[in-house]
Amino acid sequence: MNISLTTKVNQNFLKVKEGFNADLFKALNPPFPPVKLLRFDGSAKGDLVSLELNFIFFRQVWTSEITADHLDDTEYYFIDEGIKLPFFLKKWRHKHRILFDGSDKAKIIDEISFSSPNLLLDYLLYPFLYVQFSMRKPVYQKVFSNNK
Repeated sequence: MNISLTTKVNQNFLKVKEGFNADLFKALNPPFPPVKLLRFDGSAKGDLVSLELNFIFFRQVWTSEITADHLDDTEYYFIDEGIKLPFFLKKWRHKHRILFDGSDKAKIIDEISFSSPNLLLDYLLYPFLYVQFSMRKPVYQKVFSNNK
């Protein structure tokens, strides 16, 4: 399954790149399940990000490795891929793209591909994950505003 969401922000793409840090990661966390950040190395190839999802009656650890990163004059991206996933996911790949969109503007694109242990669960997870990532849009726009 694939999800792609684009958010326009009023900040230069290089400043947006610099803002992809542990504080942003915490700000992007959804209300449910509560997430505890266990490890955040950064967004460079080889870095690890690990978190704990609290589903009230049980907890799940999710660890991703940054498998690629790239910067040129018009784009920055990094890719995280799940290496230890919650039981309901079999595969996770998230490409975080930041595109130049004018001198003080950028586009943030979240490109997610995932699969679960079965197709029915894929279809059940899709709307949940789509909503979770849609909730990032206002956070991105607030954090990456030139009006700060």
